[in-house]
Amino acid sequence: MSLYEKYTNRNRDDFVTLEDLQKNYKLSIPDNFNFAFDCLDVIAAQTPDALALLWVSNEGAEKRFTYEDIRRLSVKAANFFIAQGIEKGDMVMLTMSRDWRFWPVLMGLHRMGAVAVPATYLLTKKDIEYRMNAASIKMLLTTPRFGVTKAMEEALSECPTVKKLAVFGGNMPNERWINFDAELEAAPETPVARNNIKTDMMLMAFSSGTTGYPKMVMHDYTYPLGHVITGCFWHRCEPGGLHLTISDTGWLKSLWGKMYSQWLAGSAVFAYDFDKFSAPDILEKLERYKITTFCAPPTMYRFLIKEDLKKYNFALKHCTTAGEALNPEVFRVWHEGTGLKIFEGFGQSESTLSCWTGYPWMQPRLGSMGLPSPSYRMIIADENGKEVSPGIIGEICIRTDEAGGGRPYGMFSGYYRDEEMTKSVWHDDLYHTGDTAYKDEMGFLWYVGRTDDVIKSSGYRIGPFEVESVLMEHPAVTECAVTGVPDPERGFAVKATIVLSKGYTGSPELTKELQDHVKKITAPYKYPRIVEYVDALPKTISGKIRRVEIRDKDKEQQNGRS
Repeated sequence: MSLYEKYTNRNRDDFVTLEDLQKNYKLSIPDNFNFAFDCLDVIAAQTPDALALLWVSNEGAEKRFTYEDIRRLSVKAANFFIAQGIEKGDMVMLTMSRDWRFWPVLMGLHRMGAVAVPATYLLTKKDIEYRMNAASIKMLLTTPRFGVTKAMEEALSECPTVKKLAVFGGNMPNERWINFDAELEAAPETPVARNNIKTDMMLMAFSSGTTGYPKMVMHDYTYPLGHVITGCFWHRCEPGGLHLTISDTGWLKSLWGKMYSQWLAGSAVFAYDFDKFSAPDILEKLERYKITTFCAPPTMYRFLIKEDLKKYNFALKHCTTAGEALNPEVFRVWHEGTGLKIFEGFGQSESTLSCWTGYPWMQPRLGSMGLPSPSYRMIIADENGKEVSPGIIGEICIRTDEAGGGRPYGMFSGYYRDEEMTKSVWHDDLYHTGDTAYKDEMGFLWYVGRTDDVIKSSGYRIGPFEVESVLMEHPAVTECAVTGVPDPERGFAVKATIVLSKGYTGSPELTKELQDHVKKITAPYKYPRIVEYVDALPKTISGKIRRVEIRDKDKEQQNGRS
């Protein structure tokens, strides 16, 4: 029996129908639940020698860790933090890339009650200052790679709450920094007493918003079990399997697929600490290490499908994606090349998997996000919070009224130090996601875009995703972003910003070909009247396209001409 069944009271395969799953999936969580004690320690006691983590460095070095290895190192990590004066509720920022130390460190912080604050290694001095001060970070643990320590040093004079600095890998910038590896080795294995209740803050993450400063998202100790549906049901992880989710540990997406629910399902986790994404490199790792379940954002699938997928001998059994909408063309090419469908999911930093296509209860419908996942009650609402009819575009909202079960386990408890922002998106028992979609007659959701991304042109409401999906079917297009440009006659004109595939050059002839392609496949009023070719699209540091940056640039250019 996999450990997740202790909290669901049923094996996933016991849910015979989708109706049974949606109606009867429930989590039972003790008041003092703590993943480190109640899950990691239990698995380590039951199967101490089973593989928990297979880690591969950028240079190809391998390390294998059993559950007992992770448990023992996490106890030492907890004692290390206590020795540094870190207490329950203190904020500890982790900029660790995909380093193997992240796993025992996070478990150690859970164990001793401090709040883990994952952050990407791509942060600049300005980013670091904002995060350190906004969250009152007390301690920092970082990788020595990517110039992170240099950026930290530049920012520290403006960050008065930071009291301790630690770096691993033996590369000390100066005497202020603690040698984490040496201190971890010396730390005792003295058991640490449990000191939390399940509603305490366990994790604080900076959202990867496409507009404005990142929000500080608070999650409590129930968050790991909120992901049971993610790894055990959606990823289809299984005992003896090896799962890969591609994500830097600075983003919550890594916790969707690198630890909690994969271990609860009995699967080991594969972590590849690469410096730079390379499609052939990732495909080679999938084949060599016999990865059984795989999850990556659509952006990465778009590059993977440009390779010859049929030349690889994969051991893959199940593939998933989340992070942004999946273009049907990407699904088609991956399916043709691997024989596997991609099962889409949707969620935010504020939630776990809230919408999904879950095998075997449903099959992907090309372009659809799927159905609300068990325990999440979603509606498509108008600007007044009222549910709209099928086919009408509205905002994706999550119901949290007590009569219907309250806040789902795994959903955030609010924005740290920003009650006003929390209330602006979560009121009247509805959490407003800021994403728009419409629901069809079968209840499937179809993504349109962020509320700010919807284009209103000549009285029509045009979602960028539907136009982008059509453009992605053309072989000349590797990536694209569709936005609205102010137009005196139409209100807004549709614009496509395009990254071309190898061998193609932007020209008036290609522009007309792409416009005709869109007119042929979708409603003619949606075609891009403006096409711009670029080398790269503006993105957040988590890889999401910043359409707002394209819009702002276009407005500046228009204002300069007026």
